[in-house]
Amino acid sequence: MSIFDVFDRISANSQNARGKIEYVIAGLGNPGLEYENTRHNAGFIVLDMLAKQCGEEINRMQFKGRTADVMLGDKRCLLLKPTTYMNNSGESIVQALEFYKLDVSSLIVVCDDISLDVGRLRIRRKGSHGGHNGLRSICELTGSDSYERIKMGVGKKPHPDYDLAKWVLGKFGKEDMEKLNIAAENACECIKLMVQGKTDQAMNKYNS
Repeated sequence: MSIFDVFDRISANSQNARGKIEYVIAGLGNPGLEYENTRHNAGFIVLDMLAKQCGEEINRMQFKGRTADVMLGDKRCLLLKPTTYMNNSGESIVQALEFYKLDVSSLIVVCDDISLDVGRLRIRRKGSHGGHNGLRSICELTGSDSYERIKMGVGKKPHPDYDLAKWVLGKFGKEDMEKLNIAAENACECIKLMVQGKTDQAMNKYNS
């Protein structure tokens, strides 16, 4: 047995001691440096912050995405950043749910929302995709819209004729980034409550 086999066995034993994955927490966005800190990547920003709070990095490649295995209280959770690009986010999420034999009741999705001002967030237990292509992909491939989600406000287009793709793929300015970071911290606290079955408490405290 090589030293690598020993480390793999130690890692596997440690994970078994923590129990099975109970939640998949997916942050939506697009992979690549050119998309960092864009409005469409608000979900990635939240998950990176949550991983950092747990002392982890989301860097393991699996399920057509990058993942991290974390403990939130007594709940073992998979943090997932799909690398399928936004419009195919459901492909990654379905793979993870099927692997861990979970249904959408064990899924929490974090995404951007152009109908909310920057700094605001909104928790929903279920609902339609509302024209968001990442949520559309998840709804179509899971066959359900009954999954919890946290919508991160990224602001409305400057005017109705402004190109939507250009807006959501644009980067946050300094002031808006500061507002988003505060909202991301709140979103992390929401997730910690939601995996404990305290979604109503999270909604009452943080919905705006």
